[in-house]
Amino acid sequence: MSLVIAQDLCLSYGKKVLFDSDSFTLGPKDRVGLVGANGTGKSTLMKILAGVIQPDSGSLTYRRRARWGYLPQEIAGLPEGTVVEAVMSTVPGRDTLEVRLKDTEAALSEASDEEDQLELAQSLADLHAELDDFENRFGKHHAERILKGLGFKDADLVKPTSALSGGWRMRAALAGLLLQDPDLLLLDEPTNHLDVPTLTWFDGFLRRSNKAMVLISHDKDFLNRQIDRVVSLELEGVREYAGNYDEYKRLRAEEKVLLQARAEKVEARRAELQSFIDRFGAKATKAKQAQSRAKMIEKLEKIHVLEERATMKFRFPEVERSGRDVVTLEGITKRYGAQTVYDHLSGRVERGQRIAVVGANGAGKTTLLKMVAGELVPDSGTVTLGHNVVVGYYAQHHADKLDRTNTIIEEVRPLAADKPESYVRGVLGAFLFSGDDVEKPIGVLSGGERARVALAKLLLVPSNFLLMDEPTNHLDLDSSEMLIEALKLYSGTLLFVSHSRSFINGLSTQVWEVADGKLTPHPGNLDDYLYHQEQQRLEAEAAAGGAAAGRGEKSASGPTTEKERKRLEAEARQRKSVVEGPLKKEIARLEERIAKVEAEQKEREGQLADPVLYNDFARAKPLMDAHREGKSTLEELYEQWEAAQEKLAQATASLS
Repeated sequence: MSLVIAQDLCLSYGKKVLFDSDSFTLGPKDRVGLVGANGTGKSTLMKILAGVIQPDSGSLTYRRRARWGYLPQEIAGLPEGTVVEAVMSTVPGRDTLEVRLKDTEAALSEASDEEDQLELAQSLADLHAELDDFENRFGKHHAERILKGLGFKDADLVKPTSALSGGWRMRAALAGLLLQDPDLLLLDEPTNHLDVPTLTWFDGFLRRSNKAMVLISHDKDFLNRQIDRVVSLELEGVREYAGNYDEYKRLRAEEKVLLQARAEKVEARRAELQSFIDRFGAKATKAKQAQSRAKMIEKLEKIHVLEERATMKFRFPEVERSGRDVVTLEGITKRYGAQTVYDHLSGRVERGQRIAVVGANGAGKTTLLKMVAGELVPDSGTVTLGHNVVVGYYAQHHADKLDRTNTIIEEVRPLAADKPESYVRGVLGAFLFSGDDVEKPIGVLSGGERARVALAKLLLVPSNFLLMDEPTNHLDLDSSEMLIEALKLYSGTLLFVSHSRSFINGLSTQVWEVADGKLTPHPGNLDDYLYHQEQQRLEAEAAAGGAAAGRGEKSASGPTTEKERKRLEAEARQRKSVVEGPLKKEIARLEERIAKVEAEQKEREGQLADPVLYNDFARAKPLMDAHREGKSTLEELYEQWEAAQEKLAQATASLS
């Protein structure tokens, strides 16, 4: 049974038609990626599904008693109270349950008839059970667990919601939505305000859910991991494709080729028939055949070839070679009031490196880029640019600081005063501003359009050291992918901050983790970094478990005599050998395989730790690919090892 049925939806804004008799359905476990270029109506369709706006015509039918939860890109506000109270208050039904419980208790205290008392007592027991179940599903403990997963500290939970910044308000709203556990999650760019640690937790939380979801995201990797179906807003209307985003792109490309081939075949047949008519139509002896062919032309299939929307297409210009050391940070200290962001931080960026800066929100990622760019001065320490280094800096706040009274071409023209206007218009055309579009005032542009103007400005002043802070915010998926491809061909050095898995994985050759005022470099991309973090966590847990087991052995009371102890041990070994022997052999085999793959991984990591390797990306890539394959193999082996260990533990428990 369908969860949602959308039928013949129509919606227009003036002359712009977003939906024209479009229909689709959502099942109770569908994981749908909603994709399309900026301005095609993704967020609008999400608002229709959430009941925020109504279509001009058509119907939207939800399954009876279905619940949905909606997270827009911007929220108006949060309930009053502390953070944890506000999140808990978003779940409907608690107040109603408590009122029913109070009323039933009052009725029971006043009842005199024995039958009424029994009935009310049963109702009271049922209400208590219902309230207990409600607390288990939506109670304070669960709310706190979700909030901590989204990056809130213990002290943050008791803060008033009015004290939260915009990004943290979005996280609290997301926490409320996850706590509600609705039948359908409607998420519009939910990762925009999440740092990498929080994104990792959120990714895992969503993947464990079995509820339906509609997701808009400019992060291709995140989208691929979450969805099994795509609803795309194309020029020909709303289309549906099975599979994740990569599968959708493949199917769309195949569909385009097949339709083009069919169209060419039909056109060739049309030309053949028309040629006969043109040659023999005037001859009386051939008139009948010509008329027959004219009718055949009318009956030919009309093939509508897929149209593709325009996307950004650009390349960064060739740049002059810088010195080997691009920037050196020495003894950097930076404080904001009582908060120390960096404490004697040191680091170095070398020519050709592509470094992603990751860390929790507030760790100082943007501060680091601002200090390197010269927009912010450290309290102590030095930032030294290398020989012949020309810095280009793109940040989200740059797009917000564009002069709203300027037209697009007025905003960018001064940066290329020595170039003809045709060159400037060509650059703007690559960012989808062509013809009269360049005369639009900045003030009327959308967030995505302002981001494209800021990127165009970056291209007009060639630089060999790019600093980029969340460059994919406000860009649609196609534009984000185009930016990744352009940066892959960029011949300079790159230092960037991004919450997008696909952006970091597609570009980084090294990850800088900033935490507790320090900087820790890790070779590889985000997947390599996360794998390393998980390995450290598992090692710490194993060490803690071993220490606890050791303490338990020492404190346990043993047999009264040495002879008795040996006899009991021999009997235990004999009982267990038959059951546990095969399992232990399997575990030993897996451990041997794991050790071998880990040794290979360690050797690769040693090679990947050499900064010189990344000066030649073509040489580094095969090694990085092999490292990722090894990581995947290890994950599979660990799963098999854990399953075998679980079986062994069950066998041991059954014999004890």
